[in-house]
Amino acid sequence: MKKITLLLYGFLIGISVMSCDKPKEIKPNIVFILADDLGYADLSSYGSEFINTPFLDEMALNGAKLTSYYSSQAVCSASRAAILTGAYSNRIGINGAFGPKSKRGINENELLISEMLKENGYKTGIFGKWHLGDADKFKPTRHGFDEFFGILFSNDMWPFHPEFPNAFPDDLLLYRNEKPIETLIDQSDLTKRITDESVRFINENKDNPFFLYIPHPQPHVPLFASNEFNGSTGEGLYADVITEIDFSVGRVLEALEKNGLSENTIVVFTSDNGPWLSYGDHAGSSGIYREGKGTAWEGGQRVPCIVKYPDEISAGTVIDEPLMGIDWLPTFASLTDSKLSSNKIDGKNIWPLLTSETNKSPHEALYFYYKQNELHAVRSGDWKLYFPRSYRSLNGRPGGIDGVPVKYDQNIVSENELYNLKSDPKELNNVLNDYPEIVSKLEKMGEDARYDLGDNLTNVKGVGSREVGKITP
Repeated sequence: MKKITLLLYGFLIGISVMSCDKPKEIKPNIVFILADDLGYADLSSYGSEFINTPFLDEMALNGAKLTSYYSSQAVCSASRAAILTGAYSNRIGINGAFGPKSKRGINENELLISEMLKENGYKTGIFGKWHLGDADKFKPTRHGFDEFFGILFSNDMWPFHPEFPNAFPDDLLLYRNEKPIETLIDQSDLTKRITDESVRFINENKDNPFFLYIPHPQPHVPLFASNEFNGSTGEGLYADVITEIDFSVGRVLEALEKNGLSENTIVVFTSDNGPWLSYGDHAGSSGIYREGKGTAWEGGQRVPCIVKYPDEISAGTVIDEPLMGIDWLPTFASLTDSKLSSNKIDGKNIWPLLTSETNKSPHEALYFYYKQNELHAVRSGDWKLYFPRSYRSLNGRPGGIDGVPVKYDQNIVSENELYNLKSDPKELNNVLNDYPEIVSKLEKMGEDARYDLGDNLTNVKGVGSREVGKITP
């Protein structure tokens, strides 16, 4: 395996750079790779001391590394909905994670990136985890994707769940388009198969613009790695899984290079939220950042994000301005000259920041919602104000062993808390009483967000909400 990895790595870094002279009317391809529950510090380029990710590191060296990028919410379905619609997930009625047969999903009135680009002549494919509804009307092929290969919800929603063994009695099915083709018992080859499908899609669509969405089910528990990678790192199964995802990224980049598409393809790699810390040796790391998945603390939503586009993004770009998953749809719309719907979106076009035309985030503030439409925090500049709320925590205890989780505590915050993320990135020093003007400013932003988006904690319903899709009886 190591020999194969080195050969592919050498190919990617040693290949000659193609000419960037291309007809300007050619639309850029877009490849969006999304890991599941990957922590901020799980890549070597983001500080991991025991997981080596050479392909993603090389991608960061040749593109932009974002250090203050946030998932739009700290849980699966909500964060994915925000990426694909450009709106805060609570604006479109999606909170938490859909279970099998939930009778809820993405509303047909929402315009997804896939639909926007398909209307603009793009071929579209999704290979991996969908998690925006499993009923027929919610499936990805009903929402702008020409092809689908993967699973409809999280890989732990099956009869073998270690914590809730009776919660999901139905089989976990692997789909091609709208047809189940296999019952998954062993997921060991799923990352490899998803990558195979992605490479095939690139090869078959090299002559027309395409949007390739690769939402990997890993490293969400239960963890699986193929025989080639299982045990390969000597650092445990979690490290093996991340190493295989990194290798998958390398294969995708290689396919683009071989087809002469590298210079005209935007590649994004990120995570849907922070690490699921209760699983211990089967979980990732948020590094210096506080807490993990399921919280609005920095460790719950600050995640790695790497963007590569040789045509316009300078190698070695590092961006510390706050950005969020809601920004991709308007950014891609601008780059591809695609038409937006009349639905209100919350994201901003961040291309001027990625290409160093500006050094300021287009956001005055970012809002951190969780659970059933609860406003937990607001960030503006270096400041982050937290509102009274409850959140789950291990309170410093280590997580579980061999995939068996440790139970969270439920912590309650009864007063506002203010942190300066530049001087105190670990969020240890509450300076609420020292900066009354900052507190007043951020409290007003929170009030405005409640009026627009709602907040169940304060019984403010908001005026700009749209409904989640539902199956009618």
